[in-house]
Amino acid sequence: MKEFINKLLTGMSIGIVVSLIPNALVGELLKLLIPYFPALQQILDISVLVMSMLPIMIGVTVGMTFKLTPIQTASIGLAAVVGSGVVQINESVMTLQGIGVVLNTGVTAGLAVLFVKYIGAKLKDYTILLLPTLSIFIPGLFGYLILPYVKSGTGIIGVGIQQVTDFQPILMGAIIAVIFCVLILSPLSTVGVATVIMLSGIGAGAANLGIVSAGIGLCIASYKSNSLGTALAHVLGSPKIQMRNFFMKPKIAFPMLITAAILGALAGVLNVQGTSMSAGFGLSGLIGPLNYINLTPDGWTTSNITVMIAMFFVIPTVLNVILLRIFSTNLKMIKSEDYKIHIE
Repeated sequence: MKEFINKLLTGMSIGIVVSLIPNALVGELLKLLIPYFPALQQILDISVLVMSMLPIMIGVTVGMTFKLTPIQTASIGLAAVVGSGVVQINESVMTLQGIGVVLNTGVTAGLAVLFVKYIGAKLKDYTILLLPTLSIFIPGLFGYLILPYVKSGTGIIGVGIQQVTDFQPILMGAIIAVIFCVLILSPLSTVGVATVIMLSGIGAGAANLGIVSAGIGLCIASYKSNSLGTALAHVLGSPKIQMRNFFMKPKIAFPMLITAAILGALAGVLNVQGTSMSAGFGLSGLIGPLNYINLTPDGWTTSNITVMIAMFFVIPTVLNVILLRIFSTNLKMIKSEDYKIHIE
């Protein structure tokens, strides 16, 4: 069971990142440029369309993770779409809306994996005819039937987190930032977690700042032991490239975790907000900073720009530099070699 869940989560994480990262990288920048270059609207529309392909992408990547046949993999993709809720039917018109309910998509994909594995080669020459149909009407339909309950449950979790955060924004901001700082260094997808629990508001802003803390801190900590390009990959790409080193020596993340806690608390003080789509990304595509500006009531004011630059760039850099020096020079708990990336 542990191996099954691990493979399912791995497949979901890959599908989530592949589907969401194009819009994450260019979406917010395009929104700024479209008023001046209207032709860019088509590119933005394409990136949004790709986001709605998330359910089928999760099904396909889950099938590939389990090393299933092409027919089995495609069948899981179809079942995942049925159970995701991404397709809305209104007066005989079908539309794609958002990305669906990610948790239910994963549940449906997992059930579909069990189903196609159970069927195996039993259908023989009729596999290509019957397996996709059966996958739609058995695990797919089951996922569709439980969708309202799962959607309601995930909504309650998201609302609960938001209400607690609104009640205790400083404390919850710090906790959420630290959690996401750890998650970005684990095999779990921060984007997946944020979208599953529908994280929003200050909680989403704090989560993003937790990832920013990890990215900037690890970039600074690792540049002596790695190339400049590898160091920058922690910010421009993902801090997950330090996952192996983190599991071998968790103490290497202490400076980043403290930075995350401080930034998360400041997010509560300064009302730094985000969305479930921005929470799982750090500085990739500048989605965190730009979402903060877009969610402020007065937009691109001098004070908002100052807060954005300070929270997403200046403060995490300064705090990490100070804390890395304390932990390496004064406490002698870490050294630059601990951050060496081993590429085999």
